[in-house]
Amino acid sequence: MSSKTFLAASLAVFCGTVALRSDEGMWLYNDPPRERVCAKYGFELTDAWLEHLQKSSVRFNSGGSGSFVSEDGLVLSNHHVGADALQKVSSAQKNYLRDGFYARSQAEEIPCVDLELNVLQSIVDVTARVNAAVTEGMSPDDAVKARRRVMAVIEKESLDATGLRSDVVTLYQGGAYHLYRFKKYTDVRLVFAPEQQVAFFGGDPDNFEYPRYDLDICLFRAYENGKPVKAPHFLKWSQKGAAEGELTFVSGHPGRTERLLTVAELEYLRDRQYPIALAYLKRREVLLRSWSERSAENARRAKDELFGIQNSRKARDGGHAGLYDPALMESKRQQEKALRVKFAANPAFSAAAGAYDRIREAQMKIARDERLHRLLELGHAFQSELFDIAHILVRAADEYPKADGERLREFAEAGRASMELGLFSDKPIHDDLEILNLSDSLTYLSEQLGAENPIVQKVLAGKSPRIRAAELIQGSRLRSVDERRRLYQGGAAAVAASNDPLILVAKSVDAEAREVRQRIEAQAEIKKQAHAAIAAARFALEGKGQYPDATFTLRLSYGVVKGYTSGGKAVPATTSLGGIFERSAEMEGRPPFDLPERWLKKRRSINAAVPFNFVSTHDIIGGNSGSPVVNRDGEFVGIIFDGNIESLVLGFAYEETQARALSVHSAGILEALRSVYAAKPLVDELVTGRRK
Repeated sequence: MSSKTFLAASLAVFCGTVALRSDEGMWLYNDPPRERVCAKYGFELTDAWLEHLQKSSVRFNSGGSGSFVSEDGLVLSNHHVGADALQKVSSAQKNYLRDGFYARSQAEEIPCVDLELNVLQSIVDVTARVNAAVTEGMSPDDAVKARRRVMAVIEKESLDATGLRSDVVTLYQGGAYHLYRFKKYTDVRLVFAPEQQVAFFGGDPDNFEYPRYDLDICLFRAYENGKPVKAPHFLKWSQKGAAEGELTFVSGHPGRTERLLTVAELEYLRDRQYPIALAYLKRREVLLRSWSERSAENARRAKDELFGIQNSRKARDGGHAGLYDPALMESKRQQEKALRVKFAANPAFSAAAGAYDRIREAQMKIARDERLHRLLELGHAFQSELFDIAHILVRAADEYPKADGERLREFAEAGRASMELGLFSDKPIHDDLEILNLSDSLTYLSEQLGAENPIVQKVLAGKSPRIRAAELIQGSRLRSVDERRRLYQGGAAAVAASNDPLILVAKSVDAEAREVRQRIEAQAEIKKQAHAAIAAARFALEGKGQYPDATFTLRLSYGVVKGYTSGGKAVPATTSLGGIFERSAEMEGRPPFDLPERWLKKRRSINAAVPFNFVSTHDIIGGNSGSPVVNRDGEFVGIIFDGNIESLVLGFAYEETQARALSVHSAGILEALRSVYAAKPLVDELVTGRRK
């Protein structure tokens, strides 16, 4: 798409003509796009239709989305969303991530390690209560504490009253606050996964590309009180699936977009944050790839982590390219300029008129602390599962004696059970991988701050990064869940008495980490208040029919199954199952275009004409992986698993000409389960909605 076309499209969105022109939006369930969908497609989003889809949708707290697809608690997501769970139940002898798995009976279903699923039950607008806690004249530090305090109170009240996981979510960068209540499931068991080679066919070369041929699915079952959940809401399966031109909807949990950021914030992302993040990801990718190539067992242990890094690197490359597009940035500048003119012309919007300058100043101050914050508080200097555990134990010992509202947000009482689920996980931790990661990150710390820096010298204790990492990992007792429980339950006294080397290192840098976090949060509060002023002025001018940036909470998108043109060639909306064999042959069966032996043996049994993957105009982003695609009747017709390369700009602006969401077709899923995996009981459960 030309820069001129992009600019025109962006301005059309800003000027309010989007309703009939595009399928833009990651919409709140308590503020759905009823008028837009009705005006463009003649379809009414009823309360009952929305509630059913909302309560059929599932959030994977490991990162991703899913849905209930039977009344007996069967949950469908992507293989790459389930990869974390697959990795944790695998071993050198049973590599489920690579080889796949199928439980032919309930007794064979494998309990997952520390996997939490959330289902949204209700949303309450608590904006007025949160904002009332921050009074005029408060310092930024005091405002952070006041806002943290009231949010903790709201969450704890809700948890006590309902028993549901309760999270206060910040929307519009501070323009609104909503309380989300989730039904939580922590007894989750693996039912089915294909081989990774067919789930991620084409590997990194085909990632974010199209046409595609991926069976990117994974099936779990949620349990409660030792029995499969009887799901009151689940999606009926459409055997014919999505058709070209058909109106469909996506219900999922987009992780993060940055469409409402100011130009100053976008310039900061473009010029500083993205280059640093990309360099860091590429460094870690080289490290893990090189280590993986040394042995098959190394490759197995690093597989999930390496995949996540490669996926993030490619996504950020695309997003960064979007920020270098002069047309995109110019459209953002014109939008901001137009708003500032409107705000300046109305004395009622004086707070909004000056908000942009306040944001710019705060962003400049954040930049001064960004490096130390990234290294110490975000953990880039300490890439280690065991160090993360040590960090939590040290912080918990300090935070839990405080009143709930005085604690850091991650230690609020309402989220304690979820935090403990991860802290006491018996997931496998491999010393060799731990030493590799920690050694490299300690080297990174030295490079970033300099070898003579007091923090570096304190952490390394006169040793090289490699020797220090080995000493810390091999000397730690934190791989023992019992030891973690002892320190956690013993509180400040137990942690103070501990001589565990990782505990000692975490304690040694905690003061500096807290100080830089406090400075960052104070500036973030200034930005939050400024964004709230902008949002209030925009609501007054344009009404509240706007969607906020993504926050890894449930959103609704709408669109149609539709191909596109790339490089002057028409790209079809749908691929077929037979195409995977053709693509493999085209690439001479070389990895990552080789096929599992099972697929090669079953080739003649497969109906090659059945639809496999398809593209649509839905507005999605990372976190939508695993989201169900449903038709007007609320039937499951596909599952989101990726976007094309043109969609990587969607973090900053919607684009409909070429950007597409990628899904696995419901008919293709059934055909693969029947013809390749002989999983008739599973097919029957999907088709009938119940397990026999």
